[in-house]
Amino acid sequence: MKPLRPLVLAVTTLVAGVLSWAGARLWNSVGSLPGVPAAAPIVLAVIAVVLAAAAITLRGRLRAQREREAGAKGVDPLFAARALVLGQASALVAALVTGVYGGMGVFLITVSGASPARQGQALTALFAVIAGIAVMAAGLWLQRICRLPDDDDQNREHATQRR
Repeated sequence: MKPLRPLVLAVTTLVAGVLSWAGARLWNSVGSLPGVPAAAPIVLAVIAVVLAAAAITLRGRLRAQREREAGAKGVDPLFAARALVLGQASALVAALVTGVYGGMGVFLITVSGASPARQGQALTALFAVIAGIAVMAAGLWLQRICRLPDDDDQNREHATQRR
């Protein structure tokens, strides 16, 4: 499985943000723009905490296994693979969601004569963007922890040590 690159997440967020901003402008000109759900930043923050907890748990277990500590529990490879897929999928979805709420927030801030309700929605969108960035960071961190050392790198190290 190829590692997920931060550039892919940044481009996804940017494209989703621009499309969301344009869609919000269009929707607002036709009718009333739907609101930003208040639960969005909370749900994203919970996902970020779950991913970070999984990363911390895996990191500790992998470190204990590498250092061959007595009584260390091994890491099931299937569990590590599932955690990796969860981290990558969460980061990609968070990139989309962050872009959507970012574009909507930018539109709500830039609209002239914004009511206090729209300002509150812009603040909620800002919190959703921050929580989405936390999900992306936790997903990338979990991916880094689940990374296996490359065989080529190990062979190079052994070859240079023999010389």
